[in-house]
Amino acid sequence: MLPDALLEALHFALKSNGDETGITEERPVAGGCIHHACQIRTQTSSYFLKWNDEAIPGMFSTEARGLECIRQTNTLRVPTVIQASEQQKDSPAFLLMEWIDKGSSRPIDQRKLGEGLAAMHREGKSPQTPASYGLDENNFLGRAVQENGWNTAWTDIFREKRLLPQIDTAIQNGLMPAQRQKRLVILMDRLDDWLAGVERRPCLVHGDLWRGNVMADRMGNPVMLDPAAYYADREVEIAYTQLFHGFDRSFFDAYQAAWPLDKGFSERRDIYNLYHLINHLNHFGEPYGTQVDAILQHYIGHIP
Repeated sequence: MLPDALLEALHFALKSNGDETGITEERPVAGGCIHHACQIRTQTSSYFLKWNDEAIPGMFSTEARGLECIRQTNTLRVPTVIQASEQQKDSPAFLLMEWIDKGSSRPIDQRKLGEGLAAMHREGKSPQTPASYGLDENNFLGRAVQENGWNTAWTDIFREKRLLPQIDTAIQNGLMPAQRQKRLVILMDRLDDWLAGVERRPCLVHGDLWRGNVMADRMGNPVMLDPAAYYADREVEIAYTQLFHGFDRSFFDAYQAAWPLDKGFSERRDIYNLYHLINHLNHFGEPYGTQVDAILQHYIGHIP
């Protein structure tokens, strides 16, 4: 059962959206590891609700903003946000969105996803002049704050706003043994060399694009969920889609046909995935440390 204060807040949110028929049903939805989630029904519509009585301020509002940024590219579908609300008195923070029926017999059309992602990257241009990487506010990658700000130098953003905060957190968590830390220092010092030689521009990225953050609607069309959006080198996004093997060859072929990646991507890919692997290390513990160490061994080798 939803808390009474939350039900009252939802009533006002739905009324403001033109639905005054009242909530008639609540059904828990599985899948999330941070928030409570459920489907709510009124006499006229269905909605998806995420809520958390211990949410970090800004978690839902920045997610809503990321969805809106993707929607504005007119490329891939995202759920329409009805309201994102911070915790108020006895009412927990919540995010209320349209309900999208899943395709029970249709898998995601991965070709459409690849084409759509290339279009999203192409159309999602930085709002800054000169064109800059980052975002004007911090957002979240899982429970971790994803630091932002603007910078015209991509490698500076990736070093200072992606790798360094995760490394600092891992040190605080006791997950950064001496050799791992030394190798990361060397890698960051040489980051400009390893990531050089690419024609790049800031592109809107989903930011947390693994298989669990894409669903299929009834027609098999891809729907983007749970973004950690910002403006980045698009290679960082494609790198992550290859980390946990949730996307098939048709996805990558379609992306490549629409907007080919620059030569040498495969050598840059694992550097980009260090960000997500260290984040997983901080969320889930040392099993991810072996993957971090394997990448560092490849690039740095053994050090005393």
